[in-house]
Amino acid sequence: MLQEGYTKYRGSVFRVPLLDRWVVVVSGAAMNEELRKFPDDQMSFIDAAEELVQAKYTIAKEIHENPIHIPVIRGPFTRNLGALMPDVADEVASAVQEAIPDTGEEWVGVVALPAMTRVVCRASNRVFIGLPMCRNPEYLEIVLNYTKDVAKGRFIMTLTPILFKSIVGHLLPWSKNALKKFSVLVRPVVDETFRQFDHHGKEWEDKPKNLLTWLTEEAKTTGHRPEIVVSALLSSNFVAIHTSSISVTHALYHIAACPEFIPPLREEIETAIKKHGWGKQAIGEMWKLDSFMRESQRVNGTSGVSVIRKAVVDLRLADGTVIPAGTLLGAAADATHCDDENYDDAGVFNPFRFSDMRQEESERIKHQFVSTSPEYVPFGHGKHACPGRFFAGNELKTIIAHLVLNYDMKFEDDGPRPPNKWFAAAVIPDRSAKVYFRKRQTSSV
Repeated sequence: MLQEGYTKYRGSVFRVPLLDRWVVVVSGAAMNEELRKFPDDQMSFIDAAEELVQAKYTIAKEIHENPIHIPVIRGPFTRNLGALMPDVADEVASAVQEAIPDTGEEWVGVVALPAMTRVVCRASNRVFIGLPMCRNPEYLEIVLNYTKDVAKGRFIMTLTPILFKSIVGHLLPWSKNALKKFSVLVRPVVDETFRQFDHHGKEWEDKPKNLLTWLTEEAKTTGHRPEIVVSALLSSNFVAIHTSSISVTHALYHIAACPEFIPPLREEIETAIKKHGWGKQAIGEMWKLDSFMRESQRVNGTSGVSVIRKAVVDLRLADGTVIPAGTLLGAAADATHCDDENYDDAGVFNPFRFSDMRQEESERIKHQFVSTSPEYVPFGHGKHACPGRFFAGNELKTIIAHLVLNYDMKFEDDGPRPPNKWFAAAVIPDRSAKVYFRKRQTSSV
């Protein structure tokens, strides 16, 4: 439906039905740019996200009203990526070792999506809350299942008439139960962090560099209690793990389907690691890997709709379309990325498309994995683009770099990449597909 609407109405808008509402979809790069330029008092990202996810019922009302994790992720968390990435690399190595059985020279099949989800979960939580909690089985299960808890609540809310949403929303049990279990494990760690700040003050010199520390600082600055830090940690996991797991699995499937991509990636990764070790600087020099991830995101993505907004007032678009207040809007992401006017041979997966473009000095930043544009919207676009994309980009490249350096990969019988599955607008890699791994047979790493 999204592709049909884009083809018919490119340069204008169309609408598609969800279970409980219509969504107006803008078509084409120019309209993507127009959508992101509207100020917040005319088009609201926060209101759109709340309406689509029903966050105050499906996640937590407190964190919906006081999303302290967003300025923390935009601010100190992203500023300190250089200090965080060696720990991420260390956790990736440990998690991959657990996820992929060591069979020596034999190939072993691993159901990829759940394995990659667990790796992402551990790597993220290494710098969210640190050791040993990031390896605690009970903690990991709560966090891994939380996306399903939110999804169940969201589905119920889409079936609920508007008059009854507040009643039904307060009865939803899944996210509340998850938060209670999560709090039992995490609250002692949060309380101890608060005590350390009370004792040392802002001059606490050897404070841990992780999301928990910076959330605690933000909570104390804004006068919030430890409960909101617990909610913010769980919400950060929700936004970080689900989409990152999908993205890294999409990329892994391209490698398994086309092992000829491995040698040029290996050469680049080895050169950077030998020069700088596992860290942000090395990852930054892996242009081919960066291009590979950006191209995978372009042809797959995590959703067919991006740059979501809700009209706060009645508006008129440049093409003359009147948008009434209360309307949900979004950009046709997948159709934008497959438009030959935006990309040469847009239907072809070209792994080094963007690294080739970056050879031009003026194009080096524009075509990085995390850079957004009207033609490239997997992370959204404009000031409300995903604030965690800088961490996610480094994390995902670290995972793929580790796999490329240490394993040969393929599908069974050298088969092709399995097609993606669509669930409404979500783009999911085949959940049951196995990737076959074998310890690298060539020179040691």
